[in-house]
Amino acid sequence: MRGIAKLDRERPATRHTYLLKGLVRCEICTRKMQGAAIRKGVYYRCIARTLAPGSAVLADHPKTVNLREDVVTPPINAWLCQVFDPDNRDETVAAMVGAQQSRPGTGRDAVEKRLKAAEARLRRHQAAIEAGVDPAALVDAMNLAQAERQAAREELENLPESATIDAAEVYAMLDSLGDVERALNSRNPDRITQVYRDLGLQVLYDNKKEAVVVTASPRVGNVCVRGGT
Repeated sequence: MRGIAKLDRERPATRHTYLLKGLVRCEICTRKMQGAAIRKGVYYRCIARTLAPGSAVLADHPKTVNLREDVVTPPINAWLCQVFDPDNRDETVAAMVGAQQSRPGTGRDAVEKRLKAAEARLRRHQAAIEAGVDPAALVDAMNLAQAERQAAREELENLPESATIDAAEVYAMLDSLGDVERALNSRNPDRITQVYRDLGLQVLYDNKKEAVVVTASPRVGNVCVRGGT
């Protein structure tokens, strides 16, 4: 009987391929969702009990958030095939070049704003002293402004130069990707996952809306093409 039980326990393991492994995040807690095989279906799951005790997101997080792979990959593939179709190259290149514009509050612009704000405060404090305000009353405020000014200057000195790319480079990058549609329609899971990674695919799952937001950020200048739901 023990021999029979041992044979039952040593059934060969079934290998599951998770096409979106490491690419799906839960919108509620922003963590990566883990792949799991359930009743012959492949899912990506986010389990509340693995959150840190006392986490603020526990109040809104269901016990388990599930996203089935075969529901979400067909529309993702259809969108990628459309975006990277040779007939749509010009629109895709224009979108990627335009996506390089700095967003407010990030990068060099944000540091320069902090520097200007610190310098403006220093000038106001100096003007107040010249107008007769006791310098001792402004010591702490001036020290703070000087420290912020120095920190901003050092950060600007260490910022890398902006690595923007032009349309010709984007066209060359699209050529290097090859036939995206053919790769996504192949039966080779490794080839499909490689395309996802080459395209910098990211999937954010909103459990409440039962929708995914998909972005592709090919590996050239970290430019991004945003998808629909």
